[in-house]
Amino acid sequence: MIDLQLIGIGTGNPDHLTRAAIAAMNAADLILLPRKRDATSDLIELRRALCASVLTGATRVVEFDLPERDAAGDYLAAVGDWHGAIAACWATQIAAHLPDGGRLALLVWGDPSLYDSSLRIAERLRDGGLALRISVIPGITSLQALTAAHAIPLNTLAAPVLITTGRRLRTEGWPDSVDTLALMLDGDCAFTALVPDGVTIWWGAYLGMPQQVLVAGPLGEVAQSIVERRAALRATHGWIMDTYLLRRTGAA
Repeated sequence: MIDLQLIGIGTGNPDHLTRAAIAAMNAADLILLPRKRDATSDLIELRRALCASVLTGATRVVEFDLPERDAAGDYLAAVGDWHGAIAACWATQIAAHLPDGGRLALLVWGDPSLYDSSLRIAERLRDGGLALRISVIPGITSLQALTAAHAIPLNTLAAPVLITTGRRLRTEGWPDSVDTLALMLDGDCAFTALVPDGVTIWWGAYLGMPQQVLVAGPLGEVAQSIVERRAALRATHGWIMDTYLLRRTGAA
């Protein structure tokens, strides 16, 4: 039996780790750290630093190469294939390092339940016949880090918030009956496709990290600045993690 714990680590800031996360990391027999392409080496370094800062026992840390998603063709089909490839990598590492079972931990940016597919990938292992017990240690989400950094509430009084993706905002526009949108996974600055009148944006990149950058203001005034700054930051660091909140004027 594999006891798999998906541990939310927030934005990679050690101060964002909960006591439960630290305890789970130290109780694990094995922590798997995924390596991506060279341009994102900062991300594996952050995970390494987290492990070095909190591990006090005999927990083994093993790195593996994460498959890349095919950016061509149908999006959902490509993501499905990618998840299958990641599940196969996990299975290979489990067979090599925990052949008789044990406690496995994976460190997940933000929280495993919010716009992350670790739980779906884990279910693929279970569906493939692996004896797997799954548990989640919640972490600070990017939306929490964003609203905290800007010192704003997520919602307006007694009003809903819609969490959506840049892809959907660009293709479907602003949804009806909601004044506040929280945007995830937007690599193409979908806010530029909106009519900016009466819309305020709060944007943040590298939230909680030393290189954190924040921009806020009327969308019509700051949109181009965000686009340019985002491109420059990505060129400098080789990768970017960002998210933003949109709110229509008149939302109380």
